[in-house]
Amino acid sequence: MIVVIDYGMGNLRSVSKALESLGAPVRVSGDPQDVAQAEKVILPGVGAFASAMQELSARRLVEPVQRAIASGTPYLGICLGLQLLFESSDEAPGVAGLGVLRGRVKRFADGALKVPHMGWNQVQRQVTSDKRQGDCPLLKDIPEGGYFYFVHSYYGEPQDRAVVALETEYGGRFASMVWRQNLYATQFHPEKSQAVGLKLLENFIKL
Repeated sequence: MIVVIDYGMGNLRSVSKALESLGAPVRVSGDPQDVAQAEKVILPGVGAFASAMQELSARRLVEPVQRAIASGTPYLGICLGLQLLFESSDEAPGVAGLGVLRGRVKRFADGALKVPHMGWNQVQRQVTSDKRQGDCPLLKDIPEGGYFYFVHSYYGEPQDRAVVALETEYGGRFASMVWRQNLYATQFHPEKSQAVGLKLLENFIKL
């Protein structure tokens, strides 16, 4: 069973419907016990960093999410569900994130480009000295230079560049997907990205 975590924020219906269309057993739940017992978990999200952490804390979901990731349960964060993995965010100084990844969340600089970054944009696989992130299981049969749908003003900047699976250009390159063992997270919305997004979700289902 895949548990889509309900913490009062995010596009729960569109994510769960996309998974159901692929034949996956899905439960939308904010029950900490459901998260603890899930075979896989997805943390979607649209909204503010501070409000999201407040809701996760109020619903006693912070530790179950951290434990699920630490225990090896496949985790997929989507948009805000990626940003919450970091230690902090420029959007909410003084508010601690989940702290699963070292680094912080930064805002796009105001200037020639529109903020928020909204619409379709390309992704490029990140190559590191010791590992090609193109081997990421979620990227199987995902074309190099494929287009995904984005809506965000902030992006995660990991201290460890080895966790960056995909990058995207928007006034500079930023991490549009991270991957470390059982931890996967995308800044883009696979559930809104048509066939290529459904393929990524299908790969997650098959893990």
